[in-house]
Amino acid sequence: MPQHRHRWFAVAVFFFFMLLHQADKLLIGPLTTPIMETFGINEAQMGFVFSGAILIGAIFYPLWGYLYDRYSRVKLLSLASLLWGASTWLSAIAPTFPTFIITRASTGIDDSSYPGLYSLIADYFPPKSRGKIYGLLQVTQPVGYLVGMILALVLGGLIGWRSVFYITGTLGVILAGFIFFGVKDAARGGSEPELAEIDLTGLYRFDWKIARGMLRKRSLLLLFGQGFFGVFPWQVITFWFFRYLETERGYTSDEVLVTMVIAVLVLAAGYPIGGALGDFFFRRTPRGRLLVCAAGVIVGAVLMYAALHVPPENKTLFLVLLCLDAVFIPLSSANIIASVYDITLPEVRSTAYSVQSFIEQIGSAVAPTLAGLIAVNSSLQDAILKISISTWIICFVLLAGAAYLVPGDIHILRQQLKERAEKEQAVLAEKPRPEETAVYA
Repeated sequence: MPQHRHRWFAVAVFFFFMLLHQADKLLIGPLTTPIMETFGINEAQMGFVFSGAILIGAIFYPLWGYLYDRYSRVKLLSLASLLWGASTWLSAIAPTFPTFIITRASTGIDDSSYPGLYSLIADYFPPKSRGKIYGLLQVTQPVGYLVGMILALVLGGLIGWRSVFYITGTLGVILAGFIFFGVKDAARGGSEPELAEIDLTGLYRFDWKIARGMLRKRSLLLLFGQGFFGVFPWQVITFWFFRYLETERGYTSDEVLVTMVIAVLVLAAGYPIGGALGDFFFRRTPRGRLLVCAAGVIVGAVLMYAALHVPPENKTLFLVLLCLDAVFIPLSSANIIASVYDITLPEVRSTAYSVQSFIEQIGSAVAPTLAGLIAVNSSLQDAILKISISTWIICFVLLAGAAYLVPGDIHILRQQLKERAEKEQAVLAEKPRPEETAVYA
C-alpha cells in the first residue's frame, strides 16, 4: 500500500480505536447505578472507582511517553489496546468490590496511551496539515461518550453491565490485532519538510539531554501551564452539568438527555473546525494555532456566562447559546497537540505530550471537588461560572504569552532539523554508488 494511502488507513484504524476506547472509558458513568447495586456500595465508595483510574492514568503518562520515544509505537499501541480489552474483561468478572476497584483502576494504564498515537500521526503528516487530523481524531471523545451512553442505556438493562464490559473488552482485543498487523511505523521526523525528501539513515530515539532541553522552551512551559487550568471547565461540566440542569434549571430527565445530545453533537464539530482553522492560520503565521486557541477560550467564557444567565424558562435561547459555546470551547484541543509538536524534536514528542497530559490529569482530579465545595456554599451555577471563566481567563493569558514566544521556538526546531538533514545528506554522499561498488568488486 502506498505511503499516502497507508497513512489514511492508519488514521481510520486509530479513529475506531479511540472511538471505542472512549466509549469503554466513559460508559461506566451511565452504568454507575447497576454497579453500585451489584456490590451494595454508596456514592463515596463509587468515587474511589473513578479516582483510581484517573490516578493510575496520570502515573503511567510519563512511562508511556518514554516507551513510545524509545521503541516501536505501533507495537506499543497494539499492547495498549490489548490491555484495554484485558482490563475491561477483568472488571466484568470481578466478584467483589475490592477486586472491582483494582481491575477498574487498571484500565487507567491504557487510558494514558494516546501520546504515541499522536506522535505517529505527526510522522505521517507534515506540520501544515496536522491540526485537522488531530481535530478529526478528537471527534471520538464526544461521539465516544454518546456511544458509551447508548450502549449502557440500551444494552445495560437487557444483558447487564458485566456483559456490556465483555463486549467492549472484546473490541479492544480485536483492534489490538488490527493495529499490530495492519499499521506501519514511520521514521521519526520523516514528515518534516527538511527531512521529507531524505532517506533517513539516523535512528532517532529518546535522549535524556534532548528531553531536558524541552524545559528551556518557554512557549512549551506556558502550554504546560495552560494544560493544568484548561481542563478545569471540562471536568466541571462533565461531572456537574447534568445535575445543574436537573436541580437549578428544572429540566426533566428527557429534557436533559435531548439538550446534552444536541450539545455534544455540536461539540464534536468544534474539534475538526478548530484543527482546520489552526492549520489555516499556521500557514500564514507561526502564531496561528495559538491565536485560534486564545480566541476559543475567551469567546467560550463569554458565551458560557451568557448561557447560564438565561432565565430557566427560556429553554430555546439557553440551548442556542449552549450550542454556540460548544463550537468554541474545543477549538484549542487539536491545536495544543499540534503546537507541542511544532516546537519539539521527533524523538521526544511522545514524552512532551505525556508531560502535558500528566499535568492535565492533575487538574482533572482537582476540578470536580473544587466545584462541589463552591456549590455547597453557593450554587452549581456559581461553581460552573467561577471555575470556568476564571480558568479560561488564565488560559487566555498563558496562550497569548505562548503565541508571542512560539515563533522563536519553531525557528530553533526548524534549524535543528535543517542541520539534521545536512548530516543525513552528508552520510548518503559518502556511501559508494552502485556502479562504483560493481567496479571495485
